[in-house]
Amino acid sequence: MNKLLASLIATLFVGIAAAQTTAPATPATPATPATPAAKAEAKAEKSVAAAAKSEAKVDAKADAKVEKAEAKAAEKSSKADAKAAKTKAKAEAKAAKADPEDKTKAEAKAEKASVKADTKAASTKIDANAKVDSLKAKTDADKANAKLDTNAAKAEAKADVKAAASK
Repeated sequence: MNKLLASLIATLFVGIAAAQTTAPATPATPATPATPAAKAEAKAEKSVAAAAKSEAKVDAKADAKVEKAEAKAAEKSSKADAKAAKTKAKAEAKAAKADPEDKTKAEAKAEKASVKADTKAASTKIDANAKVDSLKAKTDADKANAKLDTNAAKAEAKADVKAAASK
């Protein structure tokens, strides 16, 4: 145990001593004045990178919105199907309990309730999918606008570099 402790302490001192030694100084290189073309190119690269980052952010946001809307639509559809199935089962159970003389009338009523439940479920699904489709169209427009902005930034940067190079 004492040897282990001694070796750990020795390692600690060696580590501290190594950390305190200074690194050899590198000779300073004289700063070269940047040409206007180089400055313009650096500025152009920066603006294009910012535009691309903005476009990626818009795309990610749009995709997240669509994904969320699709999940919500799927949830609505499944709830509508479950409600329709419950309504059908309830109507069929009621028809099964009916007296023999009222059986035909009860079965017709159950069939009518079943069709009504299916219609309501289908209507709910259509509404949910329509919302998703309209959101997709809106996000596609947002993505297209972001792409146009990026392309405009690229063209502007290219023109600035060309103008700076001609000076």
